[in-house]
Amino acid sequence: MVKGISIKFESYEETITKALKLIKLDQELKKHNKIVLKPFIRDSKSPHTDSKFLESVLKFCNENKNSAAEIFIAEGSDGEDTIELFESFGYKNLAEKYSIGLIDLNNTELEEINNPDFQKFPSILYPKLLKDSFVISLPPLFLDDELEIVASLSNLIGAFPASEYSGFFTSRKTKIRKWPIKYSIHDILKCKLPDLSIVDASSKGYILTGQPIEIDKQCAKLLDLDWKNISHLKLISESFQNQKTKNQ
Repeated sequence: MVKGISIKFESYEETITKALKLIKLDQELKKHNKIVLKPFIRDSKSPHTDSKFLESVLKFCNENKNSAAEIFIAEGSDGEDTIELFESFGYKNLAEKYSIGLIDLNNTELEEINNPDFQKFPSILYPKLLKDSFVISLPPLFLDDELEIVASLSNLIGAFPASEYSGFFTSRKTKIRKWPIKYSIHDILKCKLPDLSIVDASSKGYILTGQPIEIDKQCAKLLDLDWKNISHLKLISESFQNQKTKNQ
């Protein structure tokens, strides 16, 4: 699969279909029996993945998957009820329309992952569904006070389950905020990097898709930022490059 492409935005259905055919996702999907679409839903007040954007990707996956494959929409909100947000934002209707699974990552089967490359966590309890699936990160692109930018990589912060990482007196995931958030983003991605990123940058006139780290570097450009000044992106890029060098 190519590193990444950007397509000028016309409409969700037209642009996404064109982009995903260009990267030959229709061929890639047939290799996988579980496909997870990972939108961004932090809470009811923050920007979230548009249901029309999500539906265009879902429709493409549904039409091009192998006959035995299952598709899931999965997210874990921060401090609010994920299922209620699924309903409020139209995801529940999509799941019913396409007969797919809707998974709250805050309350799902977990697997303990140990990795010597973790920066802060001794181990992470990680959603088994994500580990065993072809994961597509589907964030909107925007600037954020805590995450700096929301894009392919920071979207996976929702994979920390609230059942394990919320505080004693709050439903927010306070245990991932003991240190600068870049370390928590890094460590959750060391459990598993998304297999593909599709970023809704329609506010800037584009849809971007490809390898998550490369796509986020392009997302930074769209926001007139130097990716090396985005703390989690710099940390992750260096970490995965070092890993690649070690494996060569």
